[in-house]
Amino acid sequence: MTTQKPPRPRIGRRSLVIALAVVAALLVAAIGATEAYARHKISSCISSAFEQQMGSGIDVGFGARPILLSYVDGKVGSLTVDSEDNQFGPAVGMVVHAKFDDIELVDGGRGGGTIDSSTADVTWNNDGIRETLGTMVSGVRSSASTGVLTLDVLGGLAQLEVQPLVRDGNVIVETKSAQLLGIGLPTDLVQGIVETFTQSLQSYPLGLRAQKVEVTDDGVNVHLSGGKTTLDSDPSGQQSEFTC
Repeated sequence: MTTQKPPRPRIGRRSLVIALAVVAALLVAAIGATEAYARHKISSCISSAFEQQMGSGIDVGFGARPILLSYVDGKVGSLTVDSEDNQFGPAVGMVVHAKFDDIELVDGGRGGGTIDSSTADVTWNNDGIRETLGTMVSGVRSSASTGVLTLDVLGGLAQLEVQPLVRDGNVIVETKSAQLLGIGLPTDLVQGIVETFTQSLQSYPLGLRAQKVEVTDDGVNVHLSGGKTTLDSDPSGQQSEFTC
């Protein structure tokens, strides 16, 4: 008497296609979740380093390059940084939109990193300028048509007119007029205001230098660019550790 083994169940083509589709969907979901985690982790790492350089909370956006590749070669590609209420030097209330290209992390971020090139646009409104200049100035008005800012000093009894210009990658502030009832203002007062204004427009992080300055009816806009520079977790340059 012979015993026949029962035939193995055959997997239909439709069932195989469904199984493969489910596996593919799970794989895509896993990769997507891992990419999202990597972006969050590296975003937190880079945000921490940039915040120490820029002095305020920032929002980081990445380019199209998958961040998972950064774990392999340490290269981030490009990223954008948006920040409000920045403080550069004595300046307060600056709004920054910056783009950094070809960022490369050294030893997973433990050795800092490098930035190949960068650009940034800085907006500084009249309220921020007035707050920066403190008790020396009670009001600020700006004119796009003349390129001049008018600062009210001595409680509004006198006006100081200044104009920002770019020279050799730096913003300088020239005095156009300083009058109190037709009489010149004290030199020390004018010099103190102009120096604070100038320092505020020259203190930029990460190797950024001024290329263009524009006076608007709301304040001042500055366009910056930078070449290759280092990204340290410690702004003092001691290369303290941040790990991505």
